[in-house]
Amino acid sequence: MLLILIVVVFGILGFVVSSKLKSKFKKYSQTALQANLSGKEIAELMLADHGIHDVSVNCVDGQLTDHYNPQNRTVNLSPDVYYGRNAAATAVAAHECGHAVQHARSYAWLNIRSAMVPVQNASGKILNFVLIASLFGGLALFNLPLQTVGFVVVGAYGIITLFTFVTLPVEFDASRRALAWVKERNIVTPSEYDMSKDALKWAAMTYVVAALASLTTLAYYASIFFGGRD
Repeated sequence: MLLILIVVVFGILGFVVSSKLKSKFKKYSQTALQANLSGKEIAELMLADHGIHDVSVNCVDGQLTDHYNPQNRTVNLSPDVYYGRNAAATAVAAHECGHAVQHARSYAWLNIRSAMVPVQNASGKILNFVLIASLFGGLALFNLPLQTVGFVVVGAYGIITLFTFVTLPVEFDASRRALAWVKERNIVTPSEYDMSKDALKWAAMTYVVAALASLTTLAYYASIFFGGRD
């Protein structure tokens, strides 16, 4: 019952934050950027200013699907950002380039996060297996003690939780780099800067909510399996 409550509470909180982010993006997309630069142009300019010439800027389908891929060294922008000429598009494009700058500068937290990706993915698969097996009585076939199952679940979820918290400094630093660059380069006016900063703040909040939700769920599992131990 408590787990359901946790899922519902953070589900609602995540929905509110996500809705707020979309609302902010829509609002700030309605004001044309005085510099009249598209997200693509801003991304290419920021990369060039940081001496990064081996990263391409691509357009990908979807809304708020923007991301930097360190594997193939691409900044991938959604159509609204790629073609947009407004404060919202500026903020997102510069933020994703912030990740490219982190990669080029070997930013420690990004390196740690990248190294954790395969472990985090494996942890997710382990949790899915345990969940499905428990639903169909599969764990009984392995005759596993509850304590062993607890160590597996808490350990796997602990890795996932750690990953969400390692993500936070990566995201906040990318926004910091983005805002510093657009300000120093005079890409935005003071009012456009405030819009960009506010948009990135709400984008960061989605990661904060995810991290807190993961930590709360981890605490729940830990209390279930080990709370009664002396």
